Amino acid sequence: MGGESVGTETEEQPHGATVVVDGLGLKGPRGWVFRQVSFRAEPGALVAIEGPSGSGRTCLLLALTGRMKAEEGHAEVGGLPLPRRMAAVRRISALGQVPGVNELDPAFTVAEHLRERALLQRRYDGSVRALLRRPAERAAAARARIDEAVKAAGLDLDALPKGERTSVRDLERLEALRLSIALALMGRPRLLAVDDTDLKLSDAGRAEAWALLRSLAAAGTTVLAVCSEAPEDALRVTTLSGETDGTGETDGTGETGETGETSETAPRASGTPAPATTETAPAETAAEETGAEARTPADTTTGAADTDRAAVGETAADDTTDATTEEGAADALAETGRA
Repeated sequence: MGGESVGTETEEQPHGATVVVDGLGLKGPRGWVFRQVSFRAEPGALVAIEGPSGSGRTCLLLALTGRMKAEEGHAEVGGLPLPRRMAAVRRISALGQVPGVNELDPAFTVAEHLRERALLQRRYDGSVRALLRRPAERAAAARARIDEAVKAAGLDLDALPKGERTSVRDLERLEALRLSIALALMGRPRLLAVDDTDLKLSDAGRAEAWALLRSLAAAGTTVLAVCSEAPEDALRVTTLSGETDGTGETDGTGETGETGETSETAPRASGTPAPATTETAPAETAAEETGAEARTPADTTTGAADTDRAAVGETAADDTTDATTEEGAADALAETGRA
């Protein structure tokens, strides 16, 4: 298996990417967005990235899915090292809705979003043989993939106000979350990343959202979910606000060496989670406090972002040079100091 290509590995092992993180850190124009993050998640684990707004949760999510480039430390996703194999990690991971990066279009209907994603999936990820199928066969395959993703995401199209013709602007928060997850699942990723999992949800809505993510993890997909409060059964990676002395060394008990900060962990199906801490610059925390939960839509232009340490695709020797709009938006997100 070791000598097989990434494409072959992805086809034979469509679910469950192991995530190994050791001392990962990302620096923005205002200082460290997060630093000294360490944990290990087995295939099919549910990982909750927990912490207050502005503590680097979203940027950590983007870094672990190959959308942002870390400055220090090491990480592996499905055996692919970061940041050297960012493009390969993007091929085996998928994002749910991330504000400022890949938001749903409020003017599109649910059906339009699903059909567009199916067409893009066929165009960029389909085999040559699939492209040569007859139109009727291609349409049937696309419909089957849509139905599979919608079912896995628990999105009941018949229960929507206008069925699949319902506009995104008319969706409830939980329905929009399910739609974004369905779109991500159409790529059959080994790693699914979801931002703001519990944002603006009632207690019942939070319970439904976590039940959905648990079901996806139980089916074999590794799930990373940003949240303000993690459920007890998830592997918890807690991001912490405020200055530390920069050491971030852990003693294996959930306490960080000289910083005095703690990292909370919870049991998972297999293995023992390593403690995880993050360090954020005070300026970033203050910026987030004034901006509450809202994020400014990211500017996808390049230029200033290329000069910052948080830029994607800096190294010509690796495979990170095929920057996409998603990545440009992620860079701009780091520039604003909103994590």
